[in-house]
Amino acid sequence: MRTDYQRPKTLRGKIVFFFWYNLPRLVLLGMAVMIVLLFVTISDKKSSILAEQEAAVKQERPPVNTVIMQVTPAKISNRLNLPGSIEAWNELDLTAKIAGTVEEVVVNEGDSVREGDILIQIESDDYRIALERAQAAYNLAKADYQRDKSVYSKGVIPPAELEARETRMQTAKADLDNAQLLFERCTIKAPIDGVIRRLDAKIGMYLGGGDPVGRRVQIDRVKAVIGIPESDVTAVRKLDKVEVTIKALDDLKVYGKKHFISSSPESMARLYRLELELDNPDHLILPGMFVRADIVKKSIDQALSIPFYSIISRNNEQYVFVEKDGVAEKRNVTTGIMEEWMVEITEGLEPGERVVVEGHRDVEDGRKVKVVKTITDPEAYAL
Repeated sequence: MRTDYQRPKTLRGKIVFFFWYNLPRLVLLGMAVMIVLLFVTISDKKSSILAEQEAAVKQERPPVNTVIMQVTPAKISNRLNLPGSIEAWNELDLTAKIAGTVEEVVVNEGDSVREGDILIQIESDDYRIALERAQAAYNLAKADYQRDKSVYSKGVIPPAELEARETRMQTAKADLDNAQLLFERCTIKAPIDGVIRRLDAKIGMYLGGGDPVGRRVQIDRVKAVIGIPESDVTAVRKLDKVEVTIKALDDLKVYGKKHFISSSPESMARLYRLELELDNPDHLILPGMFVRADIVKKSIDQALSIPFYSIISRNNEQYVFVEKDGVAEKRNVTTGIMEEWMVEITEGLEPGERVVVEGHRDVEDGRKVKVVKTITDPEAYAL
């Protein structure tokens, strides 16, 4: 414990006493400040040295060999390439309308027929006899009616008897028409143009009314049936025609006119049925053939597009490298629609700029590059 005689009374003494009493603390504080300043100086010096070393390394590294493509406006389309199959325009089952034995089969399976061509002949003797009988009955009823009508005006017969004669004549005419119809149905004819796909009738076979005798298909025009995903129905509705490739015919390409698109999905896969009308006058396109439909949802005539593999995606950004005066320049880009392996660039590039499409993963911003090849057709380069 300090005594009163130890405490200085003057201002000078108090100041000397304060510094003397706190000297250890002041020395420690000064040393701490010196250490911090020394650490900051060393860190700055280290950063400067590392930057100089990195710059020296960059200058020492040889240029990266690259392939570039000059960006020019061109057409790009957003496409769907979907599978499908060919179906006949329509199919019609042929049936016997009367009972009888098959007497003659005029056509074979696969034959092309025109409307009205004879296909099958059923034995007609019974129906011919019935027709002759109905004809005779009608002739008699008609003669009786005409005779009574001529004498009716003279008041020889009453009106009721003339009306009865007329009714018998009309009944006989109806019987005659029915017999004529049955007789004509002994000959089965093609209802419309088409191809005989299946023929069930054989000579000597007994047929009942309604029994099937074959199937006819119409293939002068056919349908290409495509399943459209739910997300693309709106775009497909706006189309009038679609290009179709038929694999079985050496990749024959034809245009189909949109005929029908269903209003609800027809499968658990949520696919909507699209029918395309294809002209087929030579019958080259057959039902069951597989097709691929090239559906263009959207087209841009003057778009800047580059190969999608030239785009680098890292840390939630997409960028490419542009060669400028022998140096790679990093350029952030925004993409649009894609066609095969070309992608539209909506932001980040200008026409005429030279994009690095090969060797871009070995360069960085500011790195020197050596252009070993310049391409104008990336598809030819890929092949």
